[in-house]
This record gives sequence, C-alpha cells and structure tokens, in this order.
Amino acid sequence: MSHPANFTLEQGEHGVTVTLTGDWTAETMADADERLGEMLHGVRAVTLNLMTLRRCDTAGAYGILRAAENQANAGQILARPETQRLLDLVSAAIKVEPTPVVPQRGLSDLLARVGMGVFDVIGEVAETFAFIGRLTMSLLRGLANPSKMRWAPTFAQCERAGLDALPIVATGTAFIGAVVALIGINTLAEFGATVFVVETIGIAVLREFGIVITAVLIAGRSASAFAAEIGAMKMRQEIDAMQVMGVDPFDALVLPRFLALLIMMPLLTFVADIAGMAGGMLVTWNILDLSPAFFMQRIVDNVGQAHFWVGISKAPIMAAVIAGIGSRQGMEVGGDVISLGQRVTAAVVHAIFTIIVIDAVFALIYMELDI
Repeated sequence: MSHPANFTLEQGEHGVTVTLTGDWTAETMADADERLGEMLHGVRAVTLNLMTLRRCDTAGAYGILRAAENQANAGQILARPETQRLLDLVSAAIKVEPTPVVPQRGLSDLLARVGMGVFDVIGEVAETFAFIGRLTMSLLRGLANPSKMRWAPTFAQCERAGLDALPIVATGTAFIGAVVALIGINTLAEFGATVFVVETIGIAVLREFGIVITAVLIAGRSASAFAAEIGAMKMRQEIDAMQVMGVDPFDALVLPRFLALLIMMPLLTFVADIAGMAGGMLVTWNILDLSPAFFMQRIVDNVGQAHFWVGISKAPIMAAVIAGIGSRQGMEVGGDVISLGQRVTAAVVHAIFTIIVIDAVFALIYMELDI
C-alpha cells in the first residue's frame, strides 16, 4: 500500500527541522517536492530529517535535493545509509555535464564519414585475409590427418545445408526454367523460330541460372544460418570456452560447414539443372506441343555437355564463398543482439553480391576461352 509524500515542520531550540514522511517516489510524490521547495526558500540552515521515509526513488531524491537548494545556507540531511547512497548517486548525476551537441559540418562531416568508410573497408579486407589464412591452415591440418576431421558435424551440415535445401532449390529453378521458356517462346515467335527455345532453355539453365539461383538460395538460407549459429555461440562465450579447452573453433565450427557446402553445392546444382529443364520442358510441351523425347534429344544434340560442366565448375567456388562469408560474419559477432542482426544481414548481402561478381568473372573468362 502506498502512502502519499508529505512533510512536517518543527521549530526547536537548534533551529527548524523538516521531517519527510510517506513514499517519495515518482508515483506518489505529486507536488510535494514543489511545496517543500517553496517552504525552504530563503530559510537558513534547515535540518531535513529523512529517517521516517518509507520509500524513495531517484525522482524523489531529485525532488528533495532540488528543494534543499532553495535554502539560504546549506543545512543538514539526516538519512538512513541506503537513502544517503541514493542521494549521493542522484547528486553526482546532476553535476555531470550534458553531452555536447556536435553541429553538422556539411562537407567536412561528409568527408570524415567517407574516410571512416575507407578505413572500415581496409580493416574488413585485412580481417578477411586473416580468416582465409586460418581456414586454410585448418583445412591443411584436416587433409594431413583425416582421422581427426570432425566428420559427424560435417555430415550433419550436409543434411541441413544440402538435403534440406533440395525442395526450395528444385522448386525455384523449375519456375525459373518455366519463365525462361515463356520469354523464349514469346520472343522467338516473332522470327518463326520457336523450336530453338529448347536450346535457349538448355544453355540458360545449365550455364547460368542453375548455379546462380542455387547459390543465391543457399546464400540466403545457409550463410545466414552459419552466421546466426556461430554468432550466438560467440555471444554466449561458447567459442571462448572452446579455446580455453584447447579446441580450435575453426576445426570445430568453420571447417565442417565449409566442407559440407563444398560437397553439396555440385549436387544441388545438378538437381537445379534437372528441375530447371523440367520446368522449361513442361512449358514447351504445353504451349508448343513439343514432346519430352524431342526436347531431350535437342538438348543432347545441340546443347551438349560443355554448358553443363561450365555451370558445375562454378559450384565449388560459390560454396567456398558462401560458407566462408557466413562463418566469418558469425565469428565477428559482438556481445549484443544488434551486432548479431547486423552480421547475419551482412552475411546474406555480401554472399549474394560476391556470387554475382564471381559469376560475371567466370562469364568473362569463359568468353575469352571461347567455351
């Protein structure tokens, strides 16, 4: 039960004593602090007796201190130890200088932000090279002594990052194949060459869309998961505990995820190629009445294996990029949830951006090699 804040004034032989009663809190204080300040205005050396206070919070302590400032001369405050500590805390907070407001400096502020961004990029590059070095050493240790590799976590990650992703990869690339078929039919119909839509589907899916769509889906699915899992362990200091026990986090956490994607990405790309051509085949069968046998025969005769191997050759690089970026962002998580969210977002964005850049580089290389 709360009691309203109040006070009484007593005139004694040694001066005036003001006794505070009730609960001096934000909820029950009301205007008691203002009335106390008005009463003490100009009065000399008043003794404030806080021994009978029931409760007091920072709002009440601030009101009491502000009212005591109205005395002509500083008086005495009698309080229990816990109340005195609260008064000292609030008094120290009152004396702190306010945070200065930095004025906007226009162009100089913009240049400063650009400079800080450049230094952040340089730091990110240095940390990336350090991460690659540690991952390479972990991989070399595993290859030198395969019996010490953590195969159970690796195969568990193969299931989570690979097999569990089959439905979304197959469905996504099937629709992409169907879209390519529809666009190809509408475009080639103007030239009376709709039959060549089969080659368009085969080349587009096998060479580009199969691997790119798979990599983007895995980046959104696995890179974020890797960053969140490792980041959560970093927040709970589990990685620090591993290091104390002599376990290398790269051997236990990063390398299994890296190997899992390295194994599963070519398989997922193969499934994506099959699903993409199946989606295109269904569209051509329904619209152009081209039988599946005719569709597959034209793929074998006119598309061939070269485009398939071009797409598959990108899979290990994409896997390494996705696993590396996701794991690295997880290892960079700080001790708060905001840092975790920022790193998970960065893992997905960086992975997708890098996938697009790598695919463009591969396209230039294969164009120069005439493949």
